[in-house]
Amino acid sequence: MRSTPLVPTIDLHPWREGDDETRADIARTVDRALQTAGFLLVTGHGVDAGLRARVRAAAREFFLLPTAVKEPYAARVGGRGWLAQGAEANGYAEGTETPPDLKESLTFANDVPYADAAVDAEWCAPNVWPQEVPELRELCEEYLGRMAALEEELLSLLGEALGLEPDFFSRHMAHPTYGFNINWYPGTDVVGPPSPGQFRIGPHTDFGTVTVLDRQAGKGGLQIWTDTDGWTDAPYDPAALTVNIGDLLARWTGDRWRSGRHRVLPPPSDLPAEELMSLVYFGECTPGTRVESVPAPVGRVAYEPVDSHVYLRAKLDSITVK
Repeated sequence: MRSTPLVPTIDLHPWREGDDETRADIARTVDRALQTAGFLLVTGHGVDAGLRARVRAAAREFFLLPTAVKEPYAARVGGRGWLAQGAEANGYAEGTETPPDLKESLTFANDVPYADAAVDAEWCAPNVWPQEVPELRELCEEYLGRMAALEEELLSLLGEALGLEPDFFSRHMAHPTYGFNINWYPGTDVVGPPSPGQFRIGPHTDFGTVTVLDRQAGKGGLQIWTDTDGWTDAPYDPAALTVNIGDLLARWTGDRWRSGRHRVLPPPSDLPAEELMSLVYFGECTPGTRVESVPAPVGRVAYEPVDSHVYLRAKLDSITVK
């Protein structure tokens, strides 16, 4: 029997208010979890359940519109707007040739300009807000404000869990190109039966730093990969947010921490009306950040330094269904 779960629940209240011993114990738990699964459940985050429900309800209004109404909002992967079913195949990023993912997404990102026109052109396009659901913008902007504050707190925790300064990561994210996807996973009554090897989202790791996920439980839900257990259903707590680290942060730690590999199962054939929706916040760096592996004994692999956004663009291009 394991002494601690592979995906522990971290309560941020004692992290904020606890004594040195309590905080050190939390930091050790986080370090162990990110070495094995790359995932955490986080409570005490202060993100209101009612706000999350309102975001979902407004997004669902959009997703249920006729395709012809949604098409003017169509975007490329990594852009802003609507991603139709068939736009992405996340398994491509790890070399798995899956059919396109069975989902639709609304995707938004930072729109506060940088001082560099080239950066603005690639990473700071205006967000596209559907006119048919006018309340969605205010709801998403409120949610994103909560995510930005939470990400700052999580990054400080991660810096200390690695035995480094609390701002070791956060100082590189003063003006990030965060991404925010609202992923809609309809049932087989909408998308039909999945093809062989087809998922709601194919197996992959996230590309950037920290992902904060508000998800719903379902038979066709999230699974995570560990070396000890293979694919297992991700633990679920409706009060918790699911947090995982991505490829850039794993590189930054010299593979001390693993980028959390995961997938979302196909819609179940015996529950044709199962419909799930996830709110996915992708924390990223300020453009031009140089990501260099921390040395041993903290780091275990010395990767060549990379430009954070050259790396991200290549990854986003890799999952685009041509």
